[in-house]
Amino acid sequence: MSDEQVYVGSLDQGTTSTRFIIYDRNARSIGSHQVEFTQFCPHAGWVEHDPMEILETVRVCMAKAVDKATADGHNVDGGLKAIGLTNQRETALVWRKSTGHPLYNAIVWMDARTSSICRKLEKELPGGRTHFVETCGLPISTYFSAVKLLWLMENVDAVKEAIKEGDALFGTIDTWLIWNLTGGTAGGLHVTDASNASRTMLMNLKSLEWDKPTLETLGIRPEILPRIVSNSEIIGKIAKGWPFTGISISGCLGDQHAAMVGQACRKGEAKSTYGTGAFILLNTGEEMVNSTHGLLSTLAFKLGPKAPTNYALEGSIAIAGAAVQWLRDSLEIISSASEIEKLASQVDSTGGVYFVPAFNGLFAPWWRDDARGVCIGITRFTNKAHIARAVLESMAFQVKDVLDSMHKDAGEKGEVKNEKGEFLLRVDGGATVNNLLMQIQADLLGNPVVRPADIETTALGAAYAAGLAVGVWTEDDIFHSGARSSDPTTFRPKLDEELRKKKVDSWCKAVSRTFDLADLSL
Repeated sequence: MSDEQVYVGSLDQGTTSTRFIIYDRNARSIGSHQVEFTQFCPHAGWVEHDPMEILETVRVCMAKAVDKATADGHNVDGGLKAIGLTNQRETALVWRKSTGHPLYNAIVWMDARTSSICRKLEKELPGGRTHFVETCGLPISTYFSAVKLLWLMENVDAVKEAIKEGDALFGTIDTWLIWNLTGGTAGGLHVTDASNASRTMLMNLKSLEWDKPTLETLGIRPEILPRIVSNSEIIGKIAKGWPFTGISISGCLGDQHAAMVGQACRKGEAKSTYGTGAFILLNTGEEMVNSTHGLLSTLAFKLGPKAPTNYALEGSIAIAGAAVQWLRDSLEIISSASEIEKLASQVDSTGGVYFVPAFNGLFAPWWRDDARGVCIGITRFTNKAHIARAVLESMAFQVKDVLDSMHKDAGEKGEVKNEKGEFLLRVDGGATVNNLLMQIQADLLGNPVVRPADIETTALGAAYAAGLAVGVWTEDDIFHSGARSSDPTTFRPKLDEELRKKKVDSWCKAVSRTFDLADLSL
């Protein structure tokens, strides 16, 4: 079979949409389809998804992507070698093994309902907020899957009963999808990958196994947890009733880890993905670096059962592109997300306005779930263009906060610089099409920002992992010859250093105003 007839599929299940992309041997997309699904917010700070609706979007996206590729003359049915999967991390659910029915909606990663559970654990455990950091690299936070599971165990009777009866399965979205795709109640595989497992608060980062003392401390039964596999290996085959029956699922990564592979981030290199939130990861190689500046130690990727484990420092930002959606859907200042660039370009500054989107608290490096959003510096001069520009700046400021912490944690030896002595930030995700945002990012960092020609690196990373496991690509193809061959766009800083410093000082002042606002009266 010629290279032109070799294909790898990538299922990218995100926070607001599902898509399926088919790549050829040259890592070019030859067919894709995307479907948005419902996000439920039943109470302030609560965010949920319907797991059954997500399954249906997967089915639709798979079928439509094949139709598009076939219409363009590609023999996908004959040439598809494997499928990779990437997913929103930390989003968690419990379902019945016997029926396959979810026992509650999936609780989304940004959901903040578990704050009281977190406070209780902090008070009871001798290590406080950092009690589990030594084993899992993560602080106690509403962000991670374990506290979502505790909430389900405490508040949903059906979950309590199913666990008691030995009929409950827990998982993040990757686990839910793989279980269903490989047969569900008829022998579906209950697995997760090491990157998603690293975000639960339950996996030992060194052994890559569930940490027994942590499970005992939290009262979680190990039998409800999935088996942990690497990011690139043949996991199982797609069952009857789905498109691509019999094709191997051979790659699985959490979305941010997939983006690292898609961006071919080697040791000392960092990427920032701009989606609903923003996520910055720096590959620290086979060494796990413990942060003293508010970042997380996490797994970067493990591309095979016997492959070395690459670790990363990560800074997670809860609200990035979601702030643009808020302008569109709640304030109706814009009618589509793409309009924000034109509106913000109508002014050359924010006019002294600073916007901090702490809608559900602040993640790295602040870790304040008592924070709430603020917009300050408003005068009679302020118009909607200033606010739109302040929203874009808020995304860039938050990324800068994280990168500043990374520089402190990793030090000079932990970062790779180019021949000019510049640290390059690789960027991807939907919001990076906004040239103004990318220029603002470069200006506030004082470093170049590099955007690849294909910004959908999350899906590409999952495809690479799947193709690697079945011999479509080698690691050399991914990290040396293939992944960076496309023509990137580089944004270089233009902002005066003194003005940059003043703006950063003002931003920090604005952030400080968000603290201790969770109890404001309704």
